[in-house]
This record gives sequence, C-alpha cells and structure tokens, in this order.
Amino acid sequence: MANKKSADKRYAQSETRRMRNKAVKSQVHTALRKFTEAVQKKDQNLSSELLKALQSELDNAYRKGVIKQNACARKKSRMFKLFNVTFAAN
Repeated sequence: MANKKSADKRYAQSETRRMRNKAVKSQVHTALRKFTEAVQKKDQNLSSELLKALQSELDNAYRKGVIKQNACARKKSRMFKLFNVTFAAN
C-alpha cells in the first residue's frame, strides 16, 4: 500500500483511468466482433451499418487516447479491406 497521500491519489486516478480505458476497449472489441460475424454471414446491409459503427467506436477510442492513431488507422483499413473483398463480387 502507498505510504504517502499523493501516492494514494495517483493510485486512485490510475485505477479510474484503467477502468475507463477497459470499457472503451471492450466496446471496440464488441463492435469488431459483431462486424466480423455479419461479414461471415454475408449480410452486406448489416455489415455496412456495423462498419460505420465500428469506425465511430475506433475514432472515439483514439480521441480518448485509449488507442494510438496508427492502431486506429490500421484496424479501420483492415476492416474496410475485409468488407470490400467480401462484397466486391456483388
């Protein structure tokens, strides 16, 4: 346990931030999972909607500082590529 009052405060702050970051990451992972499931089912309309939602979640996580800019861009790029490759023939 912390010996100083300031160390106690820092621990409390970091714990609050950790829980907030965990919640945001969980939302991103859930959106990603829903999107990939829709793509695997070959549902283009649902996939399109979920792709927009996923993009929004990733941008939100980046704005909050939970993920870095390049990680956000990489994930979006991969998901758009998956969408385009899957539904290119249609």
